[in-house]
This record gives sequence, C-alpha cells and structure tokens, in this order.
Amino acid sequence: MATNYSPKDDEGEQHKSRKPDNTAFKQQRLPAWQPILTAGTVLPAFFIIGLVFIPIGIGLFVTSNNIKEFEIDYTGIEPNSPCGICANNGTWNTTCTCEVHFRLDQPFEGNVFMYYGLSNFYQNHRRYVKSRDDSQLNGDKSSLKDPSKECEPYRMSNGRPIAPCGAIANSLFNDTLVLYYMDNGTRKEIQLTSNGIAWWTDKNVKFRNPTGDGNLSTIFKDTAKPLNWPKPVYDLDPTDPHNNGFINEDFIVWMRTAALPTFRKLYRLIMKTDSLTPTLQQGNYTLHVTYNYPVLSFDGRKRMILSTISWMGGKNPFLGIAYITVGSICFFLGVVLLIIHHKYGNRNTSADIPN
Repeated sequence: MATNYSPKDDEGEQHKSRKPDNTAFKQQRLPAWQPILTAGTVLPAFFIIGLVFIPIGIGLFVTSNNIKEFEIDYTGIEPNSPCGICANNGTWNTTCTCEVHFRLDQPFEGNVFMYYGLSNFYQNHRRYVKSRDDSQLNGDKSSLKDPSKECEPYRMSNGRPIAPCGAIANSLFNDTLVLYYMDNGTRKEIQLTSNGIAWWTDKNVKFRNPTGDGNLSTIFKDTAKPLNWPKPVYDLDPTDPHNNGFINEDFIVWMRTAALPTFRKLYRLIMKTDSLTPTLQQGNYTLHVTYNYPVLSFDGRKRMILSTISWMGGKNPFLGIAYITVGSICFFLGVVLLIIHHKYGNRNTSADIPN
C-alpha cells in the first residue's frame, strides 16, 4: 500500500524534537530574586564589611608581628664574608666549610623551625617541573629500571638508569647546616631533628622505596646516582637507616617545587625540651656550614632562617594588611556615599508647573 511522503514532515518532527520541554527550568519560569541597590541596602553593607574586616586584619597583623624570625645570608658574595672562599671555589662534589657568627637579641620560645632559602632559582620552569618520574618515586620496579622519558637528559648514566631521575632530583640542595650556642666561650651544639619536616601525605603516600629482598643498597645496585650527588640515594642519611632512599625527608621536601624564584624550604626542627627555658636563648650563635651547593652561576643567594610559628602559620603580614585595606576602603566609601545621600538623596527633583 503506497503512502504519501513529504520531506516537510521530517523537518517538522526534527524541529519539534529540538523544542525544550515545557518545564519551569527549561522555559525559565523559576522564581528569581534581583537585588535593588538603594541607599538603605548599600550603605549598611559597606559599614558592616568595614567594621568586620578591620578588626580581623588588625588581629592577623598583630599575630604575624609577634612571630619571631631571624634571617642570615651566608652566600659569601662579599669579599670579606666568612663563606667568600667557599662561594668562589664551591662545586657540587667539593667540600668547603665556613662559619658565620651572629647574635639573637630576643629569645625564641616554643618549637623553632630552621629553613634554608634560595633566591633567583626558578623551580617553576615547565621543563624543570616535568623532569621527574612519579611512578619511580612511588616504588615501581619497572620505572626503576626504565625511567620516564620526561627525565631526559638525567635519565641514564653509563648505560644504567638514574634513581631518582630528573632535573629536580639532580639539583637537590646539599649544604649541611649545624647550629652552635656560645655559652661563655663554650660551644654547645643545638639539637636539630629532620623527623617530621616533610608532609605526611608525601612521606606515606607519594614517596615509597621499592620492595625486594635485601637492603636498599641491593635493591638499587643496578641504578646510578644523579650526576650532581656525592652519595647514592640509599645512603643519604647514614645516621638513620629509616631515612634513606626515596623516603628521605630532605629529598621529599626538595621535590615539592616552589612557585616563585625566591623561596624557603624547611630544613630542621628545634624542639622545645624545657618549659622553663627558651628553645633558643638570647646570645651569640655560630652557624657551621658545609658549603656544597653552588649558586653564583645563576646569581643566586643562600639564606638560613630561624622562625617560630603561631596558629596562623609562619610570619606573613600580607593577609592582615589585605583585610585592613579592604575594610578601610569599604568604610571610607560608606562615609562618602552617606554624605552624598544626605546631601542629594532627599532633593525634590519635581518642578512646579506654572498655570
């Protein structure tokens, strides 16, 4: 039986299928609220923001200023600086020692955090950030024998895979810092601990040693150390066998790349042991530096920072200044708009029409 066919019928069905459903959402019939900006709503908002933000900013700023921080540059660029000879002769695989004397004018209470700081070091470069093998760092044996191509040119050495591979691991900070307190001419070493300087997630999740029979030296026997490292990865900390390999905390801290060219990374913790005496007393100190990390080739600087912390973290006045600035601007605008509204808001704009 023949039927009549018209292309217009398909066009009509196709057009009908594109029509949105007759629902409140698709037909935009949902109830909506549009604020009407009047003096009665805008002025209180400005004053409330100002009155809330300014006290918060003052509290954050005062808290930040109460954090004690001491910073000393030991790069050795100046000719008469204690580390000047080491700066000019220092290379990756040579060892030079120097001592920097300084004084703390105020005692440091509570736990003290010891950082090393670098300047003009661009860890945020794209190729540098990608130059690593996360599978290898997570203990994968296949990646240990065949690292990722992203690690080039720090992937293979003399026909053996580099562990850990990549430019980030190859540039590991390897200065050794020891702190002494000078007590009436007697040198007392400050106890520094490296346990707990890395993030828990990095230490227990992202970084793992490969499993296998024997110790770490046996597991890594068919690999090569990074070119700039004086020691292999399984011998980074000879004093603590549980702090070697990919789970070495100094190595983990370094592998978390910085976003800016001037940065600091946690080096050691100085734990408070006596509730009656400060962690670091007021007086003279000596920083003993085993100078291995060269920075003059890229016009960099090296620093040692001692800092306490508060409930908001380390010393950072920016957040408090930002709150005070925003609150002050809002309060000022509220006053200006209030004056304008008082002067012009009640003016009768209607003119009498003469008969």
